[in-house]
Amino acid sequence: MHDARLPDGFGIRIDPMVRSYSGGRVLIGGSPTRMLKLAPAAVDMIGDGYLEVVDSRTAVVARRLLDSGVANPRPMATPSPSDVTVVVPVRDNVDGIARLMPVLRGLELVVVDDGSANPLELPDLPGCTAHVTLLRHDRSRGPAAARNTGLEAAKTPFVAFLDSDVVPQTGWLERMLGHFSDPSVALVAPRIVALEPDGAMLARYEHARSSLDLGRKEAAVRSGSPVSYVPSAAMLVRREILVDTGGFDEAMRVAEDVDLCWRLQESGWRLRYEPVAHVAHDHRVSFGKWFTRKVFYGTGAAELAARHEGMVPPIAMSKWTLASVLAVASCTRTGILSGLVTFLITVLRLRRTFADLDRPTRIAAILAARGFSSGAWQVASATCRSYWPVTLLAVLFSRRIRRLVVAVAITEGAVDWATHREPGGLGPIRHTMFKRLDDVAYGAGLWRGVIRARDLRALKPRLGS
Repeated sequence: MHDARLPDGFGIRIDPMVRSYSGGRVLIGGSPTRMLKLAPAAVDMIGDGYLEVVDSRTAVVARRLLDSGVANPRPMATPSPSDVTVVVPVRDNVDGIARLMPVLRGLELVVVDDGSANPLELPDLPGCTAHVTLLRHDRSRGPAAARNTGLEAAKTPFVAFLDSDVVPQTGWLERMLGHFSDPSVALVAPRIVALEPDGAMLARYEHARSSLDLGRKEAAVRSGSPVSYVPSAAMLVRREILVDTGGFDEAMRVAEDVDLCWRLQESGWRLRYEPVAHVAHDHRVSFGKWFTRKVFYGTGAAELAARHEGMVPPIAMSKWTLASVLAVASCTRTGILSGLVTFLITVLRLRRTFADLDRPTRIAAILAARGFSSGAWQVASATCRSYWPVTLLAVLFSRRIRRLVVAVAITEGAVDWATHREPGGLGPIRHTMFKRLDDVAYGAGLWRGVIRARDLRALKPRLGS
């Protein structure tokens, strides 16, 4: 079923950020950026950028475009919401349940009380229908175990997991269900938005930059890509596949959702992020709780690195790209010249690949430039986030590094603001200030997890040839 044929009527559309060259024979785009060569027959099938599956040949081309990340699915059919059981783990959050339950009226529900101090009763679940099952753990076993308990109780083909501090918005379920018309899709997740986007500065920052909000752009969920996982605060899965995979890892109290996504990926299943579907989350907006939570998220990297070798690198790029970025970052004449030479060598190497196409030098230069900019962004982000303790030590001993780090911290924050800003959000200065605090918290958690596990793999860059 992992590579099952796409059904007739299923459509795909080339992503609007993808650029075509040589009469459509070459597509460049996706995240991370990649180049795809197409046969003339495939070019004819795509036409104006949309391809509908009508036979085995179009099904193969559509699958290749989807898996390459240059196209997005346009599903044909939607399973019924009656095929879905909603599982809600909860612990000591009666107010959240009271807010959530009326929105779920009419759906099959399993509520798992994970050892609340005051055990929930059915009267505590307002707006309930006759389709509610209430289960309880005598002691708290963690959210992963609570979700697995709900999974075991579910009988429908699909299971939606919702945390008790979220509120789904109109159409959330139907917009995700359509993706399952692709039989190889095991999991779909919505965009997590702020329940209350207005408020104090921290609330407005979280509205734009919550760790749970993966952005406006639809995407395949793959490790190493901009959407490398989706949070378990809201996700929809095929029940049978999740059962066969073993459900959530109950030994993990953090990053169990990342682990699940990567185990499904490693098993050959496909996962999708659907930002048109919205689920609102009650963000933590008191500074202490917010900062502590960010630290907590960071601690999960060491556990993930131990379970998924090479999939949690702070930096992932070729050695050539890293050398070029570091050379330019030195801000010396020699360094800038070395970076330029490295870039030109990369262009020449790539040009040989495209020698049989129109304007091969231009295509090679575009790919090389995108690789360099992506590498520079990774290094800048890692300097301020994963490696900030090392950066701090370097700043204390070098004036040149100090000036460079200040410039990087300001520039990276400003670019982050420009790419994530929301209406009513913070200005660039305050956004950058909170982004730096966000990175310090996550990095502190990352290093705490590494030291506690005595395992440096979560800090190890992945460098290709």
